[in-house]
Amino acid sequence: MLRPCLIIPFFLLLIAIQYSCVKDNAVGGQSPSTPPVAPGTPAPSSASQKKYLALGDSYTAGQGVPAAERYPIQTKNWLVDHGITGLADPQIIATSGWTTTNLQTAIVNQNPTGPYDMVSLLIGVNDQYREMDTTKYRNRFTELLQRSISLANNLPSHVFVLSIPDYSVTPFAMYFDVNKIKTQIDEFNEINKQVSLSFQVQYLDITPSTREAKNNPALLCSDGLHPSGLEYKKWAEKLGPLMKTVLP
Repeated sequence: MLRPCLIIPFFLLLIAIQYSCVKDNAVGGQSPSTPPVAPGTPAPSSASQKKYLALGDSYTAGQGVPAAERYPIQTKNWLVDHGITGLADPQIIATSGWTTTNLQTAIVNQNPTGPYDMVSLLIGVNDQYREMDTTKYRNRFTELLQRSISLANNLPSHVFVLSIPDYSVTPFAMYFDVNKIKTQIDEFNEINKQVSLSFQVQYLDITPSTREAKNNPALLCSDGLHPSGLEYKKWAEKLGPLMKTVLP
C-alpha cells in the first residue's frame, strides 16, 4: 500500500503521461501513422477505388478556372455520369510554367504511388515557348511516357496523351509571331504523337478544338491565354469515352 505522501505525486504523474500522449497524436490534426496530405491533392483512395493520375502543366492544373472546371475533374464527373462507380478524385501533378524537365522532377519528388487505372499526360507548351530543343523534348517526353505506363500498371491502353493546345490564336499571342508559334506547336505535337503511337498509348488531338478560340472568346478564361471551363468540357467529353473503354 502506498503511503499517503506518495499518492498525490503518483496521481499527477499519470495525468502528465496521459496529456503528453494526447498532445502528440493531435499534432497537425493527424495521428502519427497518417501521412500528411499536400494542399490541393486528394486524400489517398482506398484499394477498391479506381484511381486517375493527371500529369501536365497549366492546362492540367486549370490555370484561370475554378478547380471544378479543370479537365481532369470534368472528365471524372463525365465518367460518373455515365455509369462508372468507385472513381476517386483525380490526383493532379501539374503547375503553370512547367516544362518536361519540371514535370520529371515533380514526379520524382512527389513519387505518386500506383498502379493507377488511368494516367493522362499533357506537356510541352512551355518547352516550345522557351524554344527548347525538340530532340531533347522527344527524349524527355519519351521518358515521361514510359513512367506514365509504369504507373498505369504497365498497361499502355490505360495511358492517355493529349496534344498541346495552340495558343497562337489567343490575345496573349498578338504581339508574337503567331505563324511561328503555330508551326512550332505542330512540330512538338508531331513528336509527342509519334512517340505515343510507338508505345501504343491512346492519343487525343485537342489542338483543332483549341484553335476555335480565335472566333469564340468564350473558350478562353479571363487571362486571355488559357482555356475556359467550356473548352475543358469539350476535352472531357472526348477523353471520358476513351477512358470508359478501359474501366470495368
